[in-house]
Amino acid sequence: MKSLPLIIASGLLAACAGQPADQKSHLAGEVFYLQRIALPPAATLSVSLQDVSMADAPAVELARQQAPVQGQIPLAFRLDYDSAKIQPNHHYAVSARIELDGRLMFISTEQHSVKLDGSDPQPLRIKVDPVR
Repeated sequence: MKSLPLIIASGLLAACAGQPADQKSHLAGEVFYLQRIALPPAATLSVSLQDVSMADAPAVELARQQAPVQGQIPLAFRLDYDSAKIQPNHHYAVSARIELDGRLMFISTEQHSVKLDGSDPQPLRIKVDPVR
């Protein structure tokens, strides 16, 4: 009778092992700009990973990092995403923006495509341009 709990526990462990967990992956990089100005301490950096496959539809956001700026450029970021949600024939891109008190200061103006298959250079370098 003492072996019954052991058998039940073994069965539960085997059942849990068969369940796929989130397959976490990440992209790391840095955001920079060419202007020779310092960012205000209250500035906020937002970086997002998006599925941009549908031309006439809004991009689907897969991951976002938004936080107060720490230091000056280049600004490091890390986007954690679930690789199980990545579809082989879709197109993905990373975008960035820097805001101050809800007002846009800098934004990425070029599309930074990523493959998410392990071949993307890391750290990614995302250039942002000033908003006039």
